[in-house]
Amino acid sequence: MTSSTLLPAFAPATSTSETDTNLALAGQLLSLLRTTATEPRPDEQLEALTLAVAADLPVLLWGEPGIGKTAALTQLATSLDLPLTTVIASVHEPSDFSGLPIVGDDPAVRGVPMAPPQWAVELVRAGRGLLFLDELSTATPAVQAALLRVVLERRVGTLQLPPGVRIVAAANPRASAADGWELSPPLANRFVHLNWVHDRDVVVRGLGGVWPRAELPRLAPERLSESVAFARHAVCGFLKARPTLIHRLPGSETRRGGAWPSPRSWEAALTLLAFGTAASVSRDVLALLVRGAVGDGPGLE
Repeated sequence: MTSSTLLPAFAPATSTSETDTNLALAGQLLSLLRTTATEPRPDEQLEALTLAVAADLPVLLWGEPGIGKTAALTQLATSLDLPLTTVIASVHEPSDFSGLPIVGDDPAVRGVPMAPPQWAVELVRAGRGLLFLDELSTATPAVQAALLRVVLERRVGTLQLPPGVRIVAAANPRASAADGWELSPPLANRFVHLNWVHDRDVVVRGLGGVWPRAELPRLAPERLSESVAFARHAVCGFLKARPTLIHRLPGSETRRGGAWPSPRSWEAALTLLAFGTAASVSRDVLALLVRGAVGDGPGLE
């Protein structure tokens, strides 16, 4: 056996120009794979999401990993022509939401302002956008506490987010989340909770290149006053008959991290009923929204 037979056989080195050509072709192929179209298509969970966004209520999408929550939010932002700002809650510190203290020349007189992070400044500069808080169930309790003002009051440090900013979050159930936490009751009660599941036909057609189009609900101007009156009558009439459901904190930790009835969540349900009535959405979509605000039990009643 000669020494040459012991040497490994290597393919001849490719030239730089050939490598660049192959990479360019790979880029073209990836571009073709990522080019998709949208079409009007009935989709109850997408319709519920867009209605809650139109109503300016924070929405929390619950779903298993890989179910398409992030893709749905990306497509929603594109369809609504809103800049998308994604913040992974689990990799941030509480100060990233409450603001970083900056000591000035005379803190005893001027105080210590809380400087907002860059993503919040960019949202204010844009004046509008979709703030996507991802991986919420893996955020520590301290981060969840810092998010309370962001979600309810739209404040990040000393910065007030503009009215044109909508907030949507996503979370995995604790059992399937990486080092997951249950949501704290104060934070959970600020969201409209929607269970995000896959539809076989939507996934198959989407992988074929056509996804459902997210569209804001079309509100009938002549029905606005009527819709508000109906929503108030429905919610107030129900709570008069079932006063024990005005505020009911669930007993288990898991259920406290979801939707449950409180004056705050009933106000959200009233808003959703008014918007849904003005947009003439189906009872199924209304049911998803009301149950997502006050919980399955009160919502089903």
